[in-house]
Amino acid sequence: MQSTAGKGRPLRRAIAATFVAGRTLTVALVAALPVTVTLPLTATPALAQGTASAWPAKPIRFIVPWTPGSGTDLWSRAFAARLQDTIGQSVVIDNRGGAGAVIGTEIAAKAPADGYTIYVGGSVSLAISPAIYPKVAYDPVRDFAPVSLVSRFYNAIAVHPSLPVKSVKELIALSRRQPGALMMASAGNGSTSHLVGELFMATTGVKWTHVPYKGGGQSVAGVLGGESHFTISPVVATASLARAGKLRVFAVTSAQRLPGLPDVPTVAESGVPGFEYGGWNGILVPAGTPVERVGRLHAATVKAANTPEFREVLEQDGSQLVASTPEQFAAFIRSEYERHVKLIKEAGIRP
Repeated sequence: MQSTAGKGRPLRRAIAATFVAGRTLTVALVAALPVTVTLPLTATPALAQGTASAWPAKPIRFIVPWTPGSGTDLWSRAFAARLQDTIGQSVVIDNRGGAGAVIGTEIAAKAPADGYTIYVGGSVSLAISPAIYPKVAYDPVRDFAPVSLVSRFYNAIAVHPSLPVKSVKELIALSRRQPGALMMASAGNGSTSHLVGELFMATTGVKWTHVPYKGGGQSVAGVLGGESHFTISPVVATASLARAGKLRVFAVTSAQRLPGLPDVPTVAESGVPGFEYGGWNGILVPAGTPVERVGRLHAATVKAANTPEFREVLEQDGSQLVASTPEQFAAFIRSEYERHVKLIKEAGIRP
């Protein structure tokens, strides 16, 4: 197993500064995006009757670059159900998982640009993986036409109940008394659960031993089984286990407390001011898709995402709804990719 515990404090502080600077840009952009967008029916020609160009006239293929049962897969199925209600046409999930979402993303990039293939892209597939694997067969900026950012999700610090810490301050204190002794499980090298741990170490100056697993489920199982001491995994993977008393969750990585976990404080309010890290998901289509169809799909995406049913799914997962225009989403992807390239280089993260 690889260890990232040996990096020095100057490097970690440089990484933290890099992320703080990048986060300022990202948060400013997201803050400018309306949480809900209400569009008049005239802006939704895909939903109107008797349009000159009937779209969609056949089922939509929805490429999900993750395996069935994964967090993004469940998110996608919930969204697809609302989208097909909105457009009046079937939306068929096509799971193409593997290689950190690279396989499915490559397939999506090469799909026909006709408006009948959509793709769920996120922080891993469009920012982290291409930054770690520079030879991937797709460009996260040039090979896709963004439709809309849809949601952001956050992580929770979850420890094995036997670990004698119940707060961020206690975790930091124990880590400083025993540098490198605590084992942090992640979903794999370069995963969001890995990068948020790197950011935490860079910000606080503590040292942990990184233990990469093959997926989020295995990393959480590693903590449950006592192989690792803790994980900073997505809320959806840890909240139910915390409620069952199998894990202890005492902080989330969002800027504000999450509606689904109102009693759990943020890392920032727990003694690490300004700390925030979150992943994201959005809808894209292959580059070259007709602009008119991108616009129709954008309107349908906004309407589907704003349904009470989908909002409830996001709240349960510890996610937040964030709508955008296609242009805003394109700028967001570019900024996220660039800051992760810098972070990963300075942290020395390699395939």
